[in-house]
Amino acid sequence: MHMLTCQKELFSLPEEVTYLNNAYMAPSLKSVSEAGLQGIHQKNTPYVIRPQDFFEPTEVLREAYARIINAPNPQQIVTVPSISYGIANAAQNIDFRPGDEILLIDEQFPSNYYIWQRLAEEQQLTIKTITPPDTLENRGQLWNERILQAINSKTKVVSMGQVHWADGTKFDLMAIRQKTRAVDALLILDGTQSVGALPFDVQAIQPDALICAAYKWLMGPYSIGLAYYGEYFNQGKPIEESWMNRYNSEDFANLVNYQEAYQPGALRYEVGEHSNFILIPMLSEAVRQINAWGVDHIQEYCRRLTAPFIEQLKKLGCWVEDEAYRGAHLFGVRLPEEVDVTEVKNTFAQEKIYVSVRGNAVRIATHLYNDEKDWQKLVNCFEQVLISRTA
Repeated sequence: MHMLTCQKELFSLPEEVTYLNNAYMAPSLKSVSEAGLQGIHQKNTPYVIRPQDFFEPTEVLREAYARIINAPNPQQIVTVPSISYGIANAAQNIDFRPGDEILLIDEQFPSNYYIWQRLAEEQQLTIKTITPPDTLENRGQLWNERILQAINSKTKVVSMGQVHWADGTKFDLMAIRQKTRAVDALLILDGTQSVGALPFDVQAIQPDALICAAYKWLMGPYSIGLAYYGEYFNQGKPIEESWMNRYNSEDFANLVNYQEAYQPGALRYEVGEHSNFILIPMLSEAVRQINAWGVDHIQEYCRRLTAPFIEQLKKLGCWVEDEAYRGAHLFGVRLPEEVDVTEVKNTFAQEKIYVSVRGNAVRIATHLYNDEKDWQKLVNCFEQVLISRTA
């Protein structure tokens, strides 16, 4: 297997900074920033922008992203401005009946909650939230079992992530998909915290929708994302009526010969002005680079890098989820109960280590720009705080 080495030289991170917070926001690749600057300058000479330039770059992006998620038909992939937009397009095209259940995961990101809350109030639906077990022992396994047990004949939709955004718990989507199929329920996924760093296979999992913001593990800019919609949604109503989403809109001379028909596949759900001349080139370059690296190689690099340091953290009394129930790119490190998280935060700040802290857990999100030096620095900080507590 081709093994990746540290790719820090492709980024602009300062040497003294240890950035372990990709789940908050990815640093831009130098090539992605360059693509954005070229996009800005292109508008200095608008006369060089041709009608086909409104369409072709997005087609290239669709095809490149289809490779990342192994989607057979790029026309089922559209650009969206956000997770909430992408999920709303799906949610508002589900044929609910009063009493139907929507199954969500405890404390999932709000973009994948509020639309369901509104629909539940409007259409007399029930939201079922699946909480993790109180114990840390076999936590990931037990949480997955709870989800499977909660799916029943009343379940209309399960909407969740591939991993939990707050602590990286990995969900068994193959088993969940199987159970949803058995009860004729839809599976709608937010892949923001996994797709691009953790392998995802549309043809294996067959989700009804997969929506991803671009600015984290897809290494792209903010305010753009990619949504895959399955065939269930191919006849739905989009939340906006963009002229570009109508049949034959590439023919600028005939735009006012209004069209009833939409573009094929899921293209009706594409955000208006999707040919964003700055964001599309940036995201295309990011996706190109991910394909060049290979998602499985990114995950393997993170696994090799983190494994020895996770062992050290466990010896210090910290808890990390079993490897089977987390990705190697994103996971929570829970501190012993007597430890003051503020002290840990302050130590990190002094050392210019960037992570996210939630409750008594530290969320760590690593990528190809990190190396052993970063992780040694992180473990040294944990050591400093934990050993001073027990000394």
